[in-house]
Amino acid sequence: MRKPEEEEEAAIATVKTEQQKSKMEEADVAIMEVDEMELQESDKRVENQTKRDEERDDEENMSDFPCKSVSSTNESPSKETELKDGPDLLNVKRAVVVLTRLPDYKISALRPPTPPQFYSEDDSLSSSDSDMQWEPEDDSSDAEFSLSHNKKRTGRHATAHTSRMNNNNNVNAPEQAPVIISSVFAHCSNETTKVRPNLPEVEVIVDTVVLARKRTMRWQRGKILDMVTREDGRLKYKVGFDEKGKSLVSGHHIAFDVTPKLEQLYVGARVVVKCQDNTFFYRPGILAELPSRKNRLRFLVFLDCHVAVYVGLPLFHLVCRPLENVVDDIPECPHKSFMTQYLKDWPYPHLTQYRPGQSLNVEFSGVQQRCEVQLVDSSLMQVLFQDTQHKEWIHRGSMRLEHMARFLEMKAEEHRNDSD
Repeated sequence: MRKPEEEEEAAIATVKTEQQKSKMEEADVAIMEVDEMELQESDKRVENQTKRDEERDDEENMSDFPCKSVSSTNESPSKETELKDGPDLLNVKRAVVVLTRLPDYKISALRPPTPPQFYSEDDSLSSSDSDMQWEPEDDSSDAEFSLSHNKKRTGRHATAHTSRMNNNNNVNAPEQAPVIISSVFAHCSNETTKVRPNLPEVEVIVDTVVLARKRTMRWQRGKILDMVTREDGRLKYKVGFDEKGKSLVSGHHIAFDVTPKLEQLYVGARVVVKCQDNTFFYRPGILAELPSRKNRLRFLVFLDCHVAVYVGLPLFHLVCRPLENVVDDIPECPHKSFMTQYLKDWPYPHLTQYRPGQSLNVEFSGVQQRCEVQLVDSSLMQVLFQDTQHKEWIHRGSMRLEHMARFLEMKAEEHRNDSD
């Protein structure tokens, strides 16, 4: 048996051991609490530092780029920074993306400018910077063009319509037919309007200087000498021309001698255009395009001889008293049917899409001849006839284009089938 003293010592040792274990556990808990408090404080310092960095970056971004939009990304970039108070902790700095809506005028200014024209000054037929406007030569095929089939195209189409033509019937046709589109020409109502503005008529009196018709395709400057009212009530104007001669004409055969105002213009307006080779002559036509970014802020005019030209505002004049249907003033020819359908389709005109260097067939003197596209300028393109080596500007929706003529025949056939 143990002695009482040994048992007492053993009990005291056991008590001391339990006390030491209890103290160690308490110390561990205290250490853990201290670590947790330090960790929380470190997190707070990190969060405060991040907020300060973000606010500083925002201020820098807003001061350096007050109107510049910053592109956003799917992943936010991060940067590791070492805290002064916590060398073992890493601070993740988050980038802030600031998007600012720019005004429309600044967006327009940031867009790339329209590239300059490809053609030289000698070949420039449609530049708005030119003082003179191109005039077809006497032997131009535009003045006496013809087609074997004079058929109107239908106006039923969607906003964007494409059709590839089959050219297996003609061995001389290009290997790949162009795409014919009828997409919307412009997006602003003031660029597409074809309704005559409701403005008061400008008074025409005796001694008024006007541009009057002397021949079918020749108008000249003159002065109104007298106004005659016929028995049927029609008003006629007696005009004395500057270069000799007199003529009695109707109100739709005289034009104002002043530059028209923009609010007076619309697609379908009857106008006369100054000739290039003779500044005393003017050619009648119909306004086909108003200025827009798509045509480099120019006016497109279809002359009555089917020639399409881009002109500036000072180069054409408004007819004083146009007919209710301006197409009725065009002589009977395929161009009259073309303009009727063009105005019906507007602002979705049919246009072929060609590239420079591409070959095609174009009607010349009543015969389809081989050409090569030289330049493309908005709705016009310059072609080079291989046989005669002469160049000519032609509308990309002209009936003289073989593919367009086939397209119009196909549309007319579809229209007849639908009617049946």
